[in-house]
Formats: sequence, C-alpha cells, structure tokens
Amino acid sequence: MANNKTFTMIKPDAVEAGNIGSITKMIQEAGFVIKAMKLTKLSKERAGQFYAIHKERPFYTDLCNYMSSGPIVPMILEKENAVEDFRTLIGATNPKEAAEGTIRNLFAKSIEANAIHGSDSDENAIIEGNFFFSEVEKF
Repeated sequence: MANNKTFTMIKPDAVEAGNIGSITKMIQEAGFVIKAMKLTKLSKERAGQFYAIHKERPFYTDLCNYMSSGPIVPMILEKENAVEDFRTLIGATNPKEAAEGTIRNLFAKSIEANAIHGSDSDENAIIEGNFFFSEVEKF
C-alpha cells in the first residue's frame, strides 16, 4: 500500500525568482495538504549530507554548492498516492522534457536549476522528510 505522504522542497532558483506562492498554490490545487513547511537555508555540509547518495557522482560538488546558494522551502505533503501523484505534478527532471503545465515546465530554468525536488519513493519520502522536520513539526 502506498504511503499518503511525500517530501518536496522548492529549490534556491525558484525561491529567488519569487515562485513560492505560485508553486504552493499549484500543489494545493492538485489536492495535496501541506503538513509541514519552512523557509530555511542549507549549509554546504548539510547539503552534502542530504545528497550523500550522489557523493561519487561527478555533479555532487556542484549540486551541494547550488543547494546551499540560497533559501529553500522544504515541505511534507499529504494526499492519497502522494509520491506518484507528486512526481506527475512536478514533471520530468529536465524541464525541456516536462509535460506542459507541470511545475518544472512552468518554473525551472534548467536541468540543474529545476525549481523543485520530489521524493522518488515512499521510503525516501520518509527519510527526506525526517532530515528536515522533527516529529513535533509534522502536525
């Protein structure tokens, strides 16, 4: 059975462009309930911890630099079939391949600055949500 929660974060490019409100509106209009949300900034060290799975990949350092370059908005969302439905809403990682009307189609600048992160599995949604939020913060 699919989990009914997922994790997302609006990335520095979309925050800097002033798209927090537009993106959260799309999320809510798609039927997701925001269970936790905050504006924060990752240090390079914390970005490295979050993206540790990619440590051996050639883009790891650039990714950590980018994700620590400005404020982000992590969120825990709730909806039936949350992970799969959210991945559909955000669109392909490469905005040039993202379906029309998806978040990345509308707000991403490039494959690197692609506006938003979405968990790719129920297990990762739990891990990623716990990275940013304590149990007390998840109401």
